[in-house]
Parts: sequence; structure tokens; C-alpha cells
Amino acid sequence: MTFTTRTPRVVAARRLQRRRDRDQTGRFLAEGPQAVREALAAGVVLELFGTGDALTRHGDLALLAPSASEIDDEALAALTETVQPQGIVAVCEQVDVTLSAALAKGPRLVAVVAEIRDPGNAGTVLRTADAAGADAVIFAGDAVDPYNGKCVRASAGSLFHVDVVRTGLDIVDELRNFGLQTLATSGYGSDDLDSLLDEGALTAPTAWIFGSEAHGLPQDLLDSADRRVRVPIYGGAESLNLAAAAAVCLYASARAHR
Repeated sequence: MTFTTRTPRVVAARRLQRRRDRDQTGRFLAEGPQAVREALAAGVVLELFGTGDALTRHGDLALLAPSASEIDDEALAALTETVQPQGIVAVCEQVDVTLSAALAKGPRLVAVVAEIRDPGNAGTVLRTADAAGADAVIFAGDAVDPYNGKCVRASAGSLFHVDVVRTGLDIVDELRNFGLQTLATSGYGSDDLDSLLDEGALTAPTAWIFGSEAHGLPQDLLDSADRRVRVPIYGGAESLNLAAAAAVCLYASARAHR
């Protein structure tokens, strides 16, 4: 049996493209074979949909899924957001944990994205944090939904590799209580990244706090952090974008830790 856009299970899955429905159900969509493979490895796939060709081509994924249903091309287009979908999409359980649960594991490197609204940037930070060996990524305040389709795709599977936390902005004291120094990034920071490296400050367990490109970090977070850090600019560029700055800072800590 091939499911269509009118099949109730497809209709229910399509609703997960809206944040309200993701929040209500605790579910989201993972699109493409790489994301589905990572979701299966994490044990969070509830249902798999794919075209006949895709289910044949990725038969290993279909065998691992709790259920795999064939859909027609119109249903695939309804469930996916990319221009050229790869033929397969999964309904998954959300994977976020509480802040206290993530910190109780004793992380040495944490990325905090505070009130970041761009899902592509957020997903790229997730991917970068994972690559740098971070243990958790914290979405603080009125930040983008980490289960937004664009964010999930930009994370390239890293959403399933690190602890994902959604919480408020009042986090610095709890981070500090679990032994993490808090470094807030700012173009006007009194410390620059090179100085922290030179003095050996980055060998300590660290939570890097990043704000949105448009507005930077909320003043309360800047004031409560242990240090305000700027990434030095050696050329004529005005600044780095969020994802690039996060990569530079997280990898500086990763190197110091090793």
C-alpha cells in the first residue's frame, strides 16, 4: 500500500512542520538518509516514510525502523522542505534533556546559544560543537526551536550526538555551580581569545555563550559571565558571523583541553 497526502499518518506527520505541533507531541521530522541513520542509531525513530525507490536504496534503514511505509511523490513533497528531497523522512522523538541532567554528567565543553533566531546558524553551531567535542548545546531564552526542519538539516546528524537543552536565560549560576567557567562572546569584550590561550585559561571546563548576530548577547548575560571575550580581527572584516565565531572559540577550547 502506498500512502498519499490524505493518509492520516502522513497528515499527522506533516503537522510536525509547525512548532506548535512539535511542542504538543514531542515529535519532529528528520529528513534525508544521513539524519535518519543518526536518528535510528539514537533510538528515537518512531516511523519511517519513503518512496519505493528510496526504501529499496536504503533498505538497511527500513529494516531498522519500527515501521517503514511507502509514500508517493506528492506525499514526499508534503513532508519535506528541500527543493530536491532524498526520498526518505522519519518521525522522531525529541531528544532534549534538562539543564541539570546535562550538567550532572560533568561536561568540559558546552556551547550556549542565547536568543538565536536563525535555524541555519543554530544547526551549524550544533554541528560545530559536536565536531569540537562539546558535550552539550544549550538553547537559552527565546531561541529558535532546535527541531525546526532547517536546524535539523544544518546539524547534519549532530543533533543526535550531543545533549540538547532548552531553558531560560538565567543559567550562568548553574553553569558555574557545576564547575564551568562562563565566557560570553562580544565584539567589545575586554579579553581577546589569543590572550586567554596565552594565559592557559582555556584549559578549564568552559561554557561558551553566543548571542545573535543582529543583537548580540542580552546585557544580563554579559554582566553575569566570568569574562567577555572578543575574537581578534586581523584583516579588514568588521566581524565574524555567529557560526564562524563559534567554530573559532570552540576549537580553541578543544585544543587547550587536549
